[in-house]
Order: sequence, then C-alpha cells, then structure tokens
Amino acid sequence: MNLRRTPLSDVVRPTVLALLGIVLTCTVSAKSPNVVIVISDDQGYGDLGCTGNPIIKTPNIDRLASESPGLSDYHVAPTCSPTRCAFLTGHWTNRTGVWHTIMGRSMLRENEVTVGQMFSDAGYETGMFGKWHLGDNFPYRPEDRGFTEVYRHGGGGIGQTPDLWDNAYFDGAYFHNGDIVDAKGFCTDVFFEKANDFIDKCAKKGKPFFAYISTNAPHKPLHCPPRYMKMYEGQSDGIAAFYGMITNIDDNVGRTRRLLQNLGIAEDTIFIFTTDNGTASGAKIYNAGMRGGKGSPYEGGHRVPFFVHWPAGGLTQQHDVDELTHAVDVVPTLLDMTGIQKPDDVVFDGVSIAGLLDPKQDVDWPKRFVVTDSQRVRDPIKWRSSSVMSQKYRLVNRKELYDVSVDPGQRKNIATDHPEVVREMREFYEQWWAELKPTFSQTTEIYLGHPEHPVVSLTAHDWIQKAYPPWHQGAIREADRQHPKNEKLQHSGHWAVKVVRGGTYQISLRRWPVESGIAINAAIPAGENVPGATEAFRTTPGNSIGASAAVLRIDDQNLDRKTVEADAQEVIFETQLTRGSHRLSPVFEVKEGELGAYYVVVTHVE
Repeated sequence: MNLRRTPLSDVVRPTVLALLGIVLTCTVSAKSPNVVIVISDDQGYGDLGCTGNPIIKTPNIDRLASESPGLSDYHVAPTCSPTRCAFLTGHWTNRTGVWHTIMGRSMLRENEVTVGQMFSDAGYETGMFGKWHLGDNFPYRPEDRGFTEVYRHGGGGIGQTPDLWDNAYFDGAYFHNGDIVDAKGFCTDVFFEKANDFIDKCAKKGKPFFAYISTNAPHKPLHCPPRYMKMYEGQSDGIAAFYGMITNIDDNVGRTRRLLQNLGIAEDTIFIFTTDNGTASGAKIYNAGMRGGKGSPYEGGHRVPFFVHWPAGGLTQQHDVDELTHAVDVVPTLLDMTGIQKPDDVVFDGVSIAGLLDPKQDVDWPKRFVVTDSQRVRDPIKWRSSSVMSQKYRLVNRKELYDVSVDPGQRKNIATDHPEVVREMREFYEQWWAELKPTFSQTTEIYLGHPEHPVVSLTAHDWIQKAYPPWHQGAIREADRQHPKNEKLQHSGHWAVKVVRGGTYQISLRRWPVESGIAINAAIPAGENVPGATEAFRTTPGNSIGASAAVLRIDDQNLDRKTVEADAQEVIFETQLTRGSHRLSPVFEVKEGELGAYYVVVTHVE
C-alpha cells in the first residue's frame, strides 16, 4: 500500500521546498531518551498561570515552563480529533481522514503511521493513557497503531456513545489492552496513575519508553473533585469546575515529574506539555488577548501552549520560540531528538523544530505557510472556517487578513490594503487543497471478519450522515424521535464497513449496549450525578422506543425483518457478506417511522 504522496513542497514554491528539506539536529543522549507527553482537552493558551491567567492555579506547569523552551506561536486544529491525528502522524489533518470528531470522520486512516508505531519499531515500550478519539474498532484503536500498553475510555470523552455504559468522570470502567476493567477515583487521577505505573515498570526494566498521557479533562461535562472547585470560590460553578479540572491536571503533572526524578530518569526524559485546541470555557476570564475559542478560525481557536523539557538535550531553561510552528512538526522533531529513523515511505507535512528549541542555536528559519481549519461536517468544504498562517499574517475564511505582529487580537481586517499578501496566501491554500482533495473520498471503513478483531461493536457515534448522530449517552437515553416536518422518520445514517473475509456473519441489533443488559423496549431511570458544575450524561432518563420490529439493511437493501419480542435485549440476524466495502444501516421500526439501531455487534461465524 502506498503510504504517502508527492510532497506539497514539490508543487508550491522554493521557500516551502527549502523549509521541508531542512535537516535540524539536536544533541542526542548516548542513552535513548524516554518521552512523556501530556496533552489536555479543551484547555487554551490562556488557561495557565505562566501565560498570564490571573486566577488559575497551575504551579507545576508554570515551573515546567520556567525550565523549558516554549512555543509561543504554536498552532493545532480548533477541535480535538483533528489535532490528535496531526500531532501523532506529522500529517495535515484533512489528509488523514480525521476532520471531524464524529460520523466516521474521527478514525485515523489505516495507511497512516503513528509516532507510537515508529517508537515501538525502534525498540521502545509505548503506552497510551486516557483519550484516543481516533477510532474504537480495528484497525483504528491505539493498540492497532503501535501502542503496547493502552488504558483508555471510548470515543471522544467519558460518557460518549462508544464509551462503556453509564460511565462518568468518577469510579468509571475503562478499556485496558482490550479488556474492561473497573477503576476508583477521578478519571484524570486514574489515567496518570496508570501512566506512572507504566513509567515505573519500564524504568525498573531499563527499557526506553514513550508515554502518551491524553486527558479528557477539562472537556465538558464539567466534573471535578470538590476540593478543586473550592479553590475557585467566588467564580461561577462552570469556571470553578473548568479551572479545578486544570489544577487537578497540574497536580498530576507534578507527580509524574517527581516520579521521573525519584526513578533517576528525569535527565534522560523528554517531557512535553501541550493542549489540543483553544479554550472551551476560559475565554470569558482570560484569553491572552486572542479572539475566539474552541472551534474558531481565529487565534483563540488554535494557538495553544507547548513546553518541552529535556536535561540531557540541554533543554532546561526558559526560551521563547516565537517562530510559527504547528502540530505536524511534533513527530519529525521527536524523531530528530531521539535519533529514531523515519520510515522510508513516509513524507511528513511538518518539519523538525529541534534546532529552534535549542537556545544555543541561531537558526535561520525560512518563510513558511501552514493551514488550520475546522470542518465539523461529513465531507470537507473548501475554505470552511480556515486560517492560512504566515509568521506575520493570518488569512481567515479566504477574505479577512490580519497582521498579528501588531494586531494579535485580530480586530482590523487589512485585506484591501494588502492584495498581494491575500493573493499569495490564497494561492498556497489552493495548491494545498488541490493536493489533499483526492484523499477525501477515501472513507475510513471498520473492518469486519478480521482475525484480530472477530467481534465488532458498532455505535451510533460513527453513523455517517449529514445531521449529527447521537454522539453521547444522554442522546442515546433520550432517543429523540421528533421529525421537524412531522413526517415519518427515516434513518439516513450508515456504518462504512470493510468485509475482509467473506462468509456468514451474525448481526445483533440493540437499542442499549451489551454491557447494560437492558431490553430493547425498556425505559430506564436517570442515573446518579457526580460532583461538578454540569449534569453527567447518565442523568437523562432513558426512554422506551416502543420498537415493533427490527430490519437488517445493508447497501440500502432490506434483507430481513424480525419482530422484537418482549424483554429481548437484541434481535439477531444471520447473513452472508461478500468481501469488500458495504453500507450497514439496520433499523428498528417504531411508531414514528424507523430509528437506527444505536448499537450493533457483528460476529464472523467460522
């Protein structure tokens, strides 16, 4: 399989070609350095004390910043899954198939090579803890993408549709290397605890490791231990919980750094702290003078903090890197710093910035353009919620031009004053889009019948359709059956699947997930809330859908129909599937028309 493509630099301009051809070096320790990455969810640039926030308490990250080079013009995607795919592959978000957070558009294409695979192939132990959000089925799970130790929740957050049933931020259940395990305590504490166990075990074995600690906090719902909320008395409950979740992350960053010291491996460990998009809740308090927040094409949507500390590599002092950098630069930089070889058939969209991080190096950084956008639609739309960036300028949504060197808040549109800049940035975007566009039709398909994953659990989170599917368990419980025109409901979504072994398959249709043990037509009471400022998804009462029949629909054809028996938890069909691509869209017949089966389990029958 061809993993890569002609680099954009080959078809754009000499300055970009020079940029992508740069080879930067950084001192590599005689011992393979370990890597610890902490990336939080929905925390913006201004949600730290070290970036000027007057209220938040983040002493451990502030200390890290004071001892580390930091990127002050570092950009990601305005939402989580798109950032994570770029961060883990070194490739533009839209190239990887991940331009949304739901609808089958959050699964990292199978031909992408992750940093986990690169480090694992180089002999590292690789661990992933917390939020993955790049696919919940083979071949998209972290354990399929190079991570040898995986402890995670499902979907994009705890309590979302692919997550284990009735999960909330306290005392949840998680996936540990494919098995379901119970846990006690607040989710962030649990994820760091498991990561620390992994670090401890690797250190005592003398094995180099790569630990990717990816918190779901401070993403909504806003839940955190009460003692953290009390630190922000006088603020609104929402801010108290949001900032409390961040202070809890900060405490855990401190614990992990102390562990590295106690194990005697801090000197040889690259430690990174960053976040995945602009602030979701903190802009009303402090946003470092930026416009916009999560989801926005303006700076506040995608400019985030990034600090890297590595004593053996000379990265121990505060050093502001104000050159334009992007999430696609992270993987090339890590390979450069550790001496790990890039796979021959991978061409990065990013470049190594290792030289920029070294305060002793004087790097002549060439002119550069990068792009960020927020698609959040089934299929990408040209120029949608986009920002083309250079060191000085931002071209937003094709029409608005800002000089952020003098107007960091992006208040004055100067497009009419600088038509030559607008033209150059538009030309770059046009060529960028033209290169990526052919990849958009490569739908990520969930494998059926693969020997490594013979039983496949599908959830409504990944329905491909124009409207938002029920992506969290509150929506599953509610089971909205209202049609805006009072017409009969028709299920328009489908799962894109790839049958890798033709033969007999058992397809189980469910309204509730397997682990719930609930009958298809049962109504269930609201679940218990947990501490915080908002309601847990499970506090929504579970409505009965009154299903009369189940229909097996594949490739837009109704193949079979069965009555829903009283107290049945599932309706099972058996059918023959041929190898290749299919559209799976089974439904329940209800009074209002038809409702997609929220959960489906597909098993290859030997």
